[in-house]
Order: sequence, then C-alpha cells, then structure tokens
Amino acid sequence: MTKANDVPVFTPRRMTVIGCGYLGAVHAAAMATLGHDVVGFDLDASKVELLSTGRTPFYEPGLDDLLSEALATGRLRFTTSYAEAAEFADVFFLCVGTPQKKDSNAADMTYVNGAIDTLAPLLTRPALVVGKSTVPVGTAEALRDRLVALSPAGVDVRLAWNPEFLREGFAVKDTLSPDRVVVGVDDPADADELAALYAPVLELGMPWVVVDLATAQLVKNAANAFLATKISFINAMAELCEATGADVVALADAIGHDARIGRRFLHAGLGFGGGCLPKDLRGFMARAEELGVDQALAFLSEVDDINKRRRLRAVEVTTDLLDGDVSGKRVAVLGAAFKPDSDDIRDSPALDVATLLHDLGAEVRVHDPKAMDKARETRPELTYIDDPVEACRDADVVLHLTEWAVFRELDPVKLGEVVKHKRILEGRNTLDSGAYVRAGWDFRALGRPIIKG
Repeated sequence: MTKANDVPVFTPRRMTVIGCGYLGAVHAAAMATLGHDVVGFDLDASKVELLSTGRTPFYEPGLDDLLSEALATGRLRFTTSYAEAAEFADVFFLCVGTPQKKDSNAADMTYVNGAIDTLAPLLTRPALVVGKSTVPVGTAEALRDRLVALSPAGVDVRLAWNPEFLREGFAVKDTLSPDRVVVGVDDPADADELAALYAPVLELGMPWVVVDLATAQLVKNAANAFLATKISFINAMAELCEATGADVVALADAIGHDARIGRRFLHAGLGFGGGCLPKDLRGFMARAEELGVDQALAFLSEVDDINKRRRLRAVEVTTDLLDGDVSGKRVAVLGAAFKPDSDDIRDSPALDVATLLHDLGAEVRVHDPKAMDKARETRPELTYIDDPVEACRDADVVLHLTEWAVFRELDPVKLGEVVKHKRILEGRNTLDSGAYVRAGWDFRALGRPIIKG
C-alpha cells in the first residue's frame, strides 16, 4: 500500500543495530527518532554504558542531542546481550567495522563474519538482516548463504544490503536526510519492506535506488574511489603548480566551472585521510586483484601514492621555511583530526606530518579542538597544548593542517606577536593569505606561489 506520491506508508519496526561504533550509534539513534523501536547491540560494555546515558565515545556534531532525544522517547536502548538483541527484533542492521588488515590492503572481515556466526543460530523466526558495513563485493552473497545454513529459521532469514554514505561531521544530517538511499536485494518484497521502514526519509524526496546485492556492495567503494581520485587529481595538479609557479586554487576554480567536472572535492592541500577513503580505496584494489581484474583499478594505486606524497611535501616545505634544518626548531601544528568537526585521527595527514617532523628532531606542539585526547593516546611523543595561540607561542613556524573554523578565525596580527618567526605553511588552502601577508608573514601554501610578507 502506498500513498498518492508513491511513498510507502510508514511501518514502525522492532530492529536491532549490531555494532554501535560511529556508524551504528548514529543509525540506532536516527531510526528511533524516525519512530522505530531499536535495540543497539555492542560487545563493549563501557561503550554500551556510555551510549545509554546519551553520550558517545567520539565527537560528532548533533549526535549527543539526537541520542538523548531518542532515549527519552523510550524507543531506544542498548545491550551487550546477543540473545536479547536477537529475541527483540525482526530487522537487524549490521554496522560492524571492516578495518584494513595489518598485513595487506584487504578488508578485515573478522567482525562481520563473527557477528553473522553468532546471530544466525539465534534467529528462530523470519527476519531481515540488512548489511550497512562497507565490504568487498561478494561478501553479501556468502553471508546470505551462511545465514540460511546456520539459522533455525533457514530460508526465512533474508539478507539485503543498504550501504551507508555518512560524512564525518555531517552524519546526523546524512542519515536523516541523505542524498540517496540504496538497497540491494534478492527479492523485490525485501525492497518494499525497507521502503516502508525508510518512509519518513523518502517523504523528503530522496532518491530510492533498488539494485542487486553485488551492485549495492560496489556502490560505496566506487563512490569513495571516485572522490579519492578527484582529490588526488587536484593534488597532482598542485605538484605541477609548485613546479611552474601556477596557483592550484585558481586552477580548481577555473575547471570547476565546467559542469562536467564541478568544484566539489577539488580542494588541493594535504590530501585525504580518515577511516574510510584510504582503507576503502586499498580494499577495493585488493578485491579486484582477488577477482583477477586488478588492472581495472590499477590507477587507484597512483591515487593513493599522490595522496601520501602530499604529506611528504608538507615536510619538505616546512624544512625549506626553516632554512633547511628542522632539528631543534619549534613547530606549531594546528590540527590533529583528519578533518574538521571530527575527533577521528585514523590515517590523519596532520598527525603524520607532525610525527615526521618530530622524528627529524623538531619540537612539535599540537592543538586540535576535539582530537587531543585520541592524539595523545596514539602519538604520545608529541606535545599537546590546549589553546591554539599558546601552541604557537615562540614557534619558528606554524603549520595549518586541519581546517577547523577556529583556526580561520585567528588574527594574523595578534598571532604574529606570540611567534618567534612569522612563517606559516597553509596545508588546507582555507586561510586568508592576504591577511597574513599584510601582517608580515612568510606564507607558503601547497600548490600556490610563494608569498613573503
């Protein structure tokens, strides 16, 4: 039954979200907010306890409020009991992590396989298991067969795939008003069931895309590979600009006016990081090699290499600013998270640059609005300062490596009064270069002409 505009009538469901990390916590809170009864399951008791109080073990704008609102409705709770999670629901969202293996580029499927192997024997009645984790293509089909083999309900346990497209810093918005909802199914009836579940989202006019399981698994990897390629392309152009004196920002503006290209993601600088793009890119290549079509994705290896080179280039420019020797010099690093509005430091370009400079003998002082505690845990050799201006005090050079708004708001004149030398490396091309030059700074930006104050 559908409404006049073909959006299905909303059908509240009892659902379990398996894995309450970044993806699962957001999804559980959002689904409860939409009107579903939700149990969030995680093996980590401390995480479950924290989430049950309306707090998260990571920073994501708006999520604590959404979580508290969902808990207040009584439609959301958390548990560490697989039996409770299985008994409660008839729809199960799989949101566990798929990190990169330590010894290869491939995705580590330990958590996904473990979740299915534990859940399946507990499913004694018809159920729909919906994968959201980013997995190598072919995983869903194997999991579907394993569910049927291990579950007492047998073929009455179906599997669908519903890839996530969350951007850190915008995860709440991306869940409640996504730019598309993609579902991969074997049976069109499963797509209808999911459409009724997502009806409040679809009422906003979001595209509803129904595909097969294989395509659904490829969507997230293909999207991230394309975005990574676009970022690395403009960073490759930055290398050319640095060799010729051209301006990569002006170049990006010019080619971005072409509707076939567009300006989004043409932001040259330090490159991408985080827990998704790098590991998904490498996992995509690894899976292609397993399938015997590695040549089709061979270009992604260069995309990855270009991205890594930007970190080394930042070290080279910093060394040049310090007259060829960083040893014993005080370096202020503004940024530790891989991007603003997040405390995620996984594969962080900023922290990599900071660590490389420390290893070369520099005294590195780091400030980040949200990622300080996590950075301290993983890079204890660096010095962390709780105030951005104090981090820059007596600095021989300042590095702007994560584009937080608070860094853009720093006054170049006042900042110039606390540093030892007014030298700055702009790693993100978001600062007002003119303001810094007028304040007497030597201003270096990746991919842009040298400007001396």
